[in-house]
Amino acid sequence: MPELSVIYVNWNASQLLQKSIAALQEAVADIDYDLWVVDNASSDNSVAMLRAYFPQVNLIQNTGNVGFARANNQGMQAAQGRYFLLLNTDAFAAPSSIRQMVNLADSQPRAAIIGARLVNPDGTFQGSYVDFPNLGQEFMIMSGLGRRLYGQWYPNHASQPGEPAKKVDYVQGACLLVRRQAYEAVGGMDEGYFMYAEEVDWCRSMRQAGWEVWYQPSASITHIGSASSRTRAIQREADLYVSRVRYFRKNQSPLAAGLLEAMVISTAGLKYFVHGALNRLNRQRFTRMSVSPALLINQMRKIQL
Repeated sequence: MPELSVIYVNWNASQLLQKSIAALQEAVADIDYDLWVVDNASSDNSVAMLRAYFPQVNLIQNTGNVGFARANNQGMQAAQGRYFLLLNTDAFAAPSSIRQMVNLADSQPRAAIIGARLVNPDGTFQGSYVDFPNLGQEFMIMSGLGRRLYGQWYPNHASQPGEPAKKVDYVQGACLLVRRQAYEAVGGMDEGYFMYAEEVDWCRSMRQAGWEVWYQPSASITHIGSASSRTRAIQREADLYVSRVRYFRKNQSPLAAGLLEAMVISTAGLKYFVHGALNRLNRQRFTRMSVSPALLINQMRKIQL
């Protein structure tokens, strides 16, 4: 049984995956680990790349894109490590970063999930841990008031110099260290989420079961963000909105969920109208597109808990 099982979920991200694994190998050089990749039916050369450059990888090949939550669960179910490291293909671990996370987990036996300090490729802070969502927070995000009033990282907490490791509500899912014992006690991610909000829901479940979620600022992970889903930008936006509504239906009151759904539809409708008008006025030179409210309503009707 290795100390650490590193798990990637991949979808058409061959180049990023190759670079991420190369960075990872240096970051975990002092850790007994094995490596898993769950491939969601990539149509690029991801599988061929893995076989050519990383033959030691344990590869799980899905016949379709089953989503982020389900694919991670497949990896955790198969892996044998004392800890799991769930790492995005567009995340690059700095030397000693993973050791910092493992050391924190060793010192805090109730820590179920530990998140890292995420930074942009230029080294600036990206945002790493957040309070659990509520209706007021969602209004501040969608209206843009949150960043105007509380700073550019809202709803994330800003980075603080000399910040110690701390217990938090939830950490961003680009890099998660997960205690196997907690996973076996509580279960994996809710597979009802295709993409987005699954880590929020999972951290909430862990905390409700008496486990803890921690943030380790000394573990630095460079994260590009949404790199593998940029080719499906409209559907990605829909996934984000639908996941928010599903989280509220599951974890908040029916009234709060209904109000959020109305807020999402109205916000999406305004963006769809404005972006469409700008495209027409500028003869398609303004190329930003938004998800249609009709598509959102249709997908929200299909939400299952």
